[in-house]
Amino acid sequence: MLHEVSLEVRAGEVVALLGPNGGGKTTLVRTVAGMITPFDGRMAVLGQPTRRVHPARLARRGLAVVPQGGTSLRGLTVRQILRLAVGRRPGDQIEKTLESFPALRPLLDRTGGELSGGERQQLALASAVARRPRLLLVDEFSSGLATDLALSLLAVLRRLADEHATGILLIEQHVSLALAAADRAYILDRGRIAFSGTAAALAADPDLINASYFGIGSSNERQPGILRPPGPTGSASGPAGSASPIRKEPRARADVNEHRHE
Repeated sequence: MLHEVSLEVRAGEVVALLGPNGGGKTTLVRTVAGMITPFDGRMAVLGQPTRRVHPARLARRGLAVVPQGGTSLRGLTVRQILRLAVGRRPGDQIEKTLESFPALRPLLDRTGGELSGGERQQLALASAVARRPRLLLVDEFSSGLATDLALSLLAVLRRLADEHATGILLIEQHVSLALAAADRAYILDRGRIAFSGTAAALAADPDLINASYFGIGSSNERQPGILRPPGPTGSASGPAGSASPIRKEPRARADVNEHRHE
């Protein structure tokens, strides 16, 4: 259940959505993707008011979703799945995609059902990137991936945002991985926004991260739903270790992709 959630993703921006299991992250993704109809409030996707829009129509507008667990097309080969994703785009689009996902190249003739969990996750991400979406929702991105591979694929997402102005909402349990690539971040806890600010600000406030995930915080801990300023120093390894920042190219920002469920 989501309560008074207000969230925005702009063109060319990576936004991390963090929080403990059961906090409402997947529910939020399914709502934005048109799979769940909100009881109340307003929501705009890709600049258009959205409340009861079929997921296929949202996909035609430029929305792509990478679900937790990777692709569900178990009976098709990797090559066929990428061809479906590319559609009528230029013929070299599959090759360009494989340049970013080289581990899929030797798997082109395997079916989705023959892939490991991590390989299915890569394929789902590659399929979404091949579509060149305007807005990309990635649910539990690093699930089943080694840290080094997850970092390299996060760099792919970062380039997608920087070079193609794609807005990316990254739902992730691995805090430091997400913050390494993100411009801004939200923490969703028990269906409410517990933090909204820059990724750098959240990385500087490990107490807030610990309070949100483990119920551990300093004496100035705030309740979920209350925005608090970050502390001036510190670093966030988060619940799952640390990661080096991924370079974020400077660029103009535009409020093209806006998503609210209030």
